[in-house]
Amino acid sequence: MGLLDKVERGIEKAVRGVFSTGSKAQVEPVEIASRLRREVDHKAITIAAGRTLAPNVFDVLLSDDDFKRAQEWGTPLAEELCDVVINHVRSQGYTLQGSVRISFRRSEELRAGDFDIKSSTEKSGGAPASAPSRPNLPAAPSRQPTRLQPVLDIDGQRYSLNAPSIILGRSSEADILVDDTGVSRRHLEIRTTNGITSAVDMGSTNGSYVNGHKVSGSTELTDGSTITMGRTKIIFRLLPANTGGRP
Repeated sequence: MGLLDKVERGIEKAVRGVFSTGSKAQVEPVEIASRLRREVDHKAITIAAGRTLAPNVFDVLLSDDDFKRAQEWGTPLAEELCDVVINHVRSQGYTLQGSVRISFRRSEELRAGDFDIKSSTEKSGGAPASAPSRPNLPAAPSRQPTRLQPVLDIDGQRYSLNAPSIILGRSSEADILVDDTGVSRRHLEIRTTNGITSAVDMGSTNGSYVNGHKVSGSTELTDGSTITMGRTKIIFRLLPANTGGRP
């Protein structure tokens, strides 16, 4: 089960009592989570090579009946929805200018079961870039995305990738020494650019493999990717920065 599936199950559990009775014409939390992801994708703007800016402030517009239920959901649901946005932004490689905030607002134009989402971009501590100031509304506390640290797990040791280029090989001059006769002196480069980490084979004799596929040119790494060099297996991980690996 994926992380977002777990989040959505947590959302359903958190408000099960709210949605277990009454008309079927009502907004479900998983619908809001799904629409938030689509809103992020729809409003994301590419501003430079490898840099796409996503909205971070969201107003969920609800009918009178659904807004009353939103008040019963309280902060826990709004926090879960913030995490949905943060996880989606991270999975797509988007950039946020500030912390994520989600507010529930009443709209007289909507019928029960219908809802809409308006989004904007706001720098931390600033005013929304595309919306005027508004009165206080039920909202989740701002959530800052967790910064992830790329690391390599090799033979029980963990190495943080703290530089944009890390060379692995059998040479003592390599940044990470891999003591394996099947590994070339300068075998593989781990390159991190704009938050994306890739494996680049350096013309090694026996080749490099990511998840069983030979690296030809550059191959992007994701959390849990397995790199094979000679007889050595290396696991690429993305960990919260405060638990980063051994240098």
